This record gives sequence, structure tokens and C-alpha cells, in this order.
Amino acid sequence: MDKLIPDMYQKSIYTINYEKLKENGIKCLLFDLDNTCAPINVKKPSQKLIDLFDDLQDLGFKVIIFSNSPKKRLEPFKTTLMVDCSANSGKPRKAKFLKILKTFNYDLSEVAIIGDQLFTDILGGNRVGIKTILVNPLSPNDFFVTKITRYLERKQMKRLNKRGLFTKGKYYE
Repeated sequence: MDKLIPDMYQKSIYTINYEKLKENGIKCLLFDLDNTCAPINVKKPSQKLIDLFDDLQDLGFKVIIFSNSPKKRLEPFKTTLMVDCSANSGKPRKAKFLKILKTFNYDLSEVAIIGDQLFTDILGGNRVGIKTILVNPLSPNDFFVTKITRYLERKQMKRLNKRGLFTKGKYYE
């Protein structure tokens, strides 16, 4: 159950204190795409997302879109945002996380994953040992499989809330 608790919980990718992450040694940010950076039906990045990613790169972060979606879905984001992408990442499995660490020569303490799902983004990041940051989904629309995991996620959040370990809507760094 503890592997489902994020290190940080924020309303959105736009409310995260990235300067604090930098001060704490984070150098690489892995962003989930669907419902973290863009709703599932949006085919290209918004100007707000472009500006955020530009600012993050100016701060010195390595920014990577780290998604279970196929390469075709990520391509317009990769091109416009000028970032690396990892498609078909297989979250919560460890393999692609470890590949990123090795490819870009990062220690566990230097990487954070930012995503909207406990059972993929947070579980995967915690299994590997990197910093995990949960954000609220951008849209109530989800892929069919995600709708199933959202149901399980709500049940898990209730259990965590009863134990005093996590409360939805109570943000923390």
C-alpha cells in the first residue's frame, strides 16, 4: 500500500514548485502525457504547456514525456515541445524507468515522475525509487482501461484516507 503513496501531491503540473525540486537535486522530470499534460482527446500541446516546458528546460531540467501511449500519440508533443519521449513505457513496470536512468546517466535521487494515476505513475516510480508527484487528472474523459483503474484508484484512496496517509484534494510538497 505504501508504494501507492506519492511523495508530493499537487493540483496540476502548473502548481508544482520546480525550483524547490531543483534545490533538492532533481535534474530529470518524467511527465506522463494523457490527463497529466493534455486531455486524451487533445492532439498537440497547448501554449501553456509549451511555455512550461520551455521554462523547465531553461531551469536546466531534462524533460521527458514518459507515457504508456504509442509513439504516434507522442510524436506531435515531442516535435513541438522539443523533448525526448518514452512511448509504450509499460508503467508500472520498472524496465523503461531503469532504461532512462541508464541512458541519461541519472541517479535515482535525480529523477521525478509526474502523473495523474496511482497504479501506473506513482506505483512505477515508487517501485524504482524515484520521487513521485501525483497531480489531478485534467479531464474526466479516460481510455477504457483507465476507467477501470480509476475505479480501483478511488477505492485505494479511500483506504489511504482512513489510515490518515493520503487525502484527495489536500495538496502537499
